[in-house]
Amino acid sequence: MNIVIDRKWKKDTYTIGNLYINGVLFSNTLEDKDRGLTSSMTLEEINKKKIYGQTAIPSGTYEVKMTYSNRFHSRAWGKKYDGKIPELINVKGFGGVRIHPFNRASESLGCIAVGKNSITGAVTNSTQYYYKLLDNFIIPAIKNGEKINIIIK
Repeated sequence: MNIVIDRKWKKDTYTIGNLYINGVLFSNTLEDKDRGLTSSMTLEEINKKKIYGQTAIPSGTYEVKMTYSNRFHSRAWGKKYDGKIPELINVKGFGGVRIHPFNRASESLGCIAVGKNSITGAVTNSTQYYYKLLDNFIIPAIKNGEKINIIIK
């Protein structure tokens, strides 16, 4: 399964994008500020531009796996999946990058939220979109033995 995030609106404190699953629009996304990082940059280049908690991950392609989260396992939306949250694997210069519900970029720390961009600089209904993403796409793909890739443009 391929998930594509097309970063559309790059602002001073946040980035809004569109998320597509196998070519079909699913939702909007919310991330920290896009500082022009790419997965082809060296770790040193990334670290020079990165501001902790205020920087979107490098554009590129990453594998997504459901992994246990010490941070989110006790949240209601984390408990539903036994503490397992979608994690982007091997993101250069970042650790623990996940797709999870939140509404404002200040809650991100490099992670990605799904939802509806109905408020400037935010997404709404993030938890509902998160459940739909996992229940209808990610978990069935895993059960079918599919590799899940996320491509961030």
